[in-house]
Amino acid sequence: MPRVDAALAAARTAVRRELADLGPDDLVLVACSGGPDSLALAAAVAHEARRVGRSVRSRGHAVRAGAVVVDHGLQAGSDDVAAQAAQQCRDLGLDPVEVRVADVVPRGEGLEAAARDARYRVLEDVATTTGAVAVLLGHTLDDQAEQVLLGLARGSGARSLAGMPATRGVFRRPLLGLRREQTERVCAVEGLVPWHDPTNEPGPTAPLRSLVRGRLLPVLGEVLGPGAVEALARSADQLRDDADALDELAAELLSAARTAAGEPRAADSAARIADVGSSSPGRQSGLPTSGQTADVGKSDAGGDGDEVVLDVAVLADAPAALRRRALRGAALAVGCPPGTTTARHVDALDALVVAWRGQGEVHLPGDARAARACGRLFLRPASSGARPPATHREE
Repeated sequence: MPRVDAALAAARTAVRRELADLGPDDLVLVACSGGPDSLALAAAVAHEARRVGRSVRSRGHAVRAGAVVVDHGLQAGSDDVAAQAAQQCRDLGLDPVEVRVADVVPRGEGLEAAARDARYRVLEDVATTTGAVAVLLGHTLDDQAEQVLLGLARGSGARSLAGMPATRGVFRRPLLGLRREQTERVCAVEGLVPWHDPTNEPGPTAPLRSLVRGRLLPVLGEVLGPGAVEALARSADQLRDDADALDELAAELLSAARTAAGEPRAADSAARIADVGSSSPGRQSGLPTSGQTADVGKSDAGGDGDEVVLDVAVLADAPAALRRRALRGAALAVGCPPGTTTARHVDALDALVVAWRGQGEVHLPGDARAARACGRLFLRPASSGARPPATHREE
């Protein structure tokens, strides 16, 4: 029996583990851009989908494997790139293979973020319409390291440094343990022709992520040694566990601090979170699960566009790490974009709670506002501003 190439074997093993929980005839989709990472993933999925659960004791079973190619329409010839990627997926035996055009609407976070948001909307829509149980993404260990470095440079805190989770909702990332050079090797072995995105080249107009990829990561390897990328990914794994636990506790704090403009203050709820630092995360309390913690506050403080009113006393008595996470969650709940809601905005909200000197309203991303009155913190979306009712006076 011919020996399987080491990179190909690693990709197949990673995918095999990811498909192990799927049942017969379940549909899994590969998000394929035509680049080396997603093409390597498509090849591994096409092979492993026929033998899920196979072992010395079991013949295994087949699952259905398809692909989604998203055309962002941001570069000349993007439709040809999408068509080529789709054809290579079909040649691998994937079915169905859908090509979708994304509606990219640039907003305050920039074109790259807008393209990412549009891509995920398309992937979620296709998963829903096809009944797919999972959408596999081709992010690698190198992507994880880039994410950690970008989060570190932005000073975005533990959640950003935690990188990308292996699983979140319908999305799964089987190749987070593989290096980019391995996916390129898989494509070569399988005879695939990957597309190389010109925006990934570290030129003068390249996005920041491309500069990190093309310049910073190679220098890190030269200075710190060949294990630098792997070390960054391990740090992300450890920080993710910590961030998940803290976010769950912050969600409980946010729930305890909730009040309404016409209700009595909720200071009597402080007892619920007085010992929150020693609470056991993950208990049955209606808190977000690990994959949902990035949206902490949305379910407990109201949906986008709703006013959030919080009891200042409850927040002030909480540990700073939990209070600040709860305040960020409240900001997201009134429509502040996650990518532009920075530590500076959270600092301003926190000052309304613990350093109150009669300061005026705080301006937040997305033109949301926050203000303090009568022992409460009012956060309101852009449509309504943040001025508390005129009858309120700070105590």
